Amino acid sequence: MKALCEVGLNSIRVSLNSAQKHIYTKYYRPNNYEFEDIIESFKVVRGFGGWASINYFVFPGMTDTEAEYEDLRKLIIESDLSMIQWRNFNIDPDWYLGHIDVTETQELMGIKQFMDLIHEEFPQIKFGYYNPPMERIKGVYEVDFAH
Repeated sequence: MKALCEVGLNSIRVSLNSAQKHIYTKYYRPNNYEFEDIIESFKVVRGFGGWASINYFVFPGMTDTEAEYEDLRKLIIESDLSMIQWRNFNIDPDWYLGHIDVTETQELMGIKQFMDLIHEEFPQIKFGYYNPPMERIKGVYEVDFAH
């Protein structure tokens, strides 16, 4: 990632079904990398002043648990994440839960409360659906099209 940033990479977006390593790993089955490498990649990009975001696949009943909330908080703190792009995880629920070996869900807080709590604690984190243009990332909101 460092070599890419040195030659001009200025943003990354990584898809996550979970901020919990064991759930992420069961779904994605990483080959030649580990969950921690994702966090390190975010750190490197942010260290170069770049933008780091996640496609966060929302699955009610899994995403809105206390354990998921705590691990997402940890990810945000460790990685200096820029943005969460909230995505509806359109997947067969029986297949998914079977694939990640979940038979019972924990107590749920609800997706809205989950998002509200993240936003309250981390107001610098942008919520959205697409990466913003580079001008917005840099804080430039008016573009001079004449030049």
